[in-house]
Amino acid sequence: MSFNGGASPKLEDIVRVAHERNFSDIHLGVGEEPRFRSRGDMVPAGLPVTDGNTFREWLREIMDPAEIDHFIQDKEFDGSFAFDFVRVRINLLDALLGPAMVMRLIPQTIPTIDDLNLPQVLKDLAQRPKGMLLVTGPTGSGKSTTLAAVIDHINRTMKRHILTIEDPVEFVHKSRQSLIRQRELGTNTKHFKSALRAALREDPDVILVGEIRDQETLTTAIEASQTGHLLLGTLHTNSAVRAVERMLGMYPAQEQEGVRRAVSDSLLGVISQGLIKTVDGKRTSFHDVFINTDACRDYIQRADLDEIEAIMERSGFDGMITSNQYLAKLVQEGKVLGEEALAASLKPSELAQTLRGRT
Repeated sequence: MSFNGGASPKLEDIVRVAHERNFSDIHLGVGEEPRFRSRGDMVPAGLPVTDGNTFREWLREIMDPAEIDHFIQDKEFDGSFAFDFVRVRINLLDALLGPAMVMRLIPQTIPTIDDLNLPQVLKDLAQRPKGMLLVTGPTGSGKSTTLAAVIDHINRTMKRHILTIEDPVEFVHKSRQSLIRQRELGTNTKHFKSALRAALREDPDVILVGEIRDQETLTTAIEASQTGHLLLGTLHTNSAVRAVERMLGMYPAQEQEGVRRAVSDSLLGVISQGLIKTVDGKRTSFHDVFINTDACRDYIQRADLDEIEAIMERSGFDGMITSNQYLAKLVQEGKVLGEEALAASLKPSELAQTLRGRT
């Protein structure tokens, strides 16, 4: 990497190199050699092992003394920082060798739904006046980027009031056709749940809640989506059907009937996504798309979720697709190797049978 020899570089210099080379993350820690994440792989930065003094100097570049004290006390810290050329999401942790930091680089230009090659049905769902749209997937699969693209689409094409509650704010939006207000947990509000509850009184059309983590948040999200708001959020599940299972699983057995009815009435759809290596060494996304049609609502109310995936497989005309169908398409188009697709699949034996049928 292009660092000058001698003294340890400033943190800004490290971030600039990562930005220029299109790396997604930076990993720094006391007692460790700095590394970048490049297209899913960890690569050395070509810098010496970090000592405690160097790490403290790096923290002072992006954190004020109160934030550093907070990390020392709690052993963890989440935040963000804007350099002149790129914004970063910051996570600090204490490890066996000492304090460490992971920085996720967030592009200043918000990619569009088309730029990301996302399912076009997202544009239709974004037009809905009310309901709940969820984006799911494992950590690092691009959920925040997808939601940012949806928000940007609304911002550019509709006259709405968009309110976001994020932990932390990643993509920074400017009001265009819509008015957009972004709130960051810890900076602009003390508690996520109270901010979401207050949002219902702040005249929004669209509410982005970041991650739906618990029953109380989900209950308020359902209420918002049933009272004339488009509610956007994320869940950490790796398929669309499992997202529905996860929501229902947040409630006790005696509440299931009412919850199934509420979810079936309020849910617009679930876009589940993952990232996979392409034949040219880059990465692309694959998706599991569930649209809550009348037939699907009936199955949710009956808790017969296995039938939903069967409907997804044969409902491409509604914008639905399963992740195996998407992966098979990528292999058929020559974009992804079969073994990579099988490794990414939740049902590899089913996908293998599909791929054999196409060869």
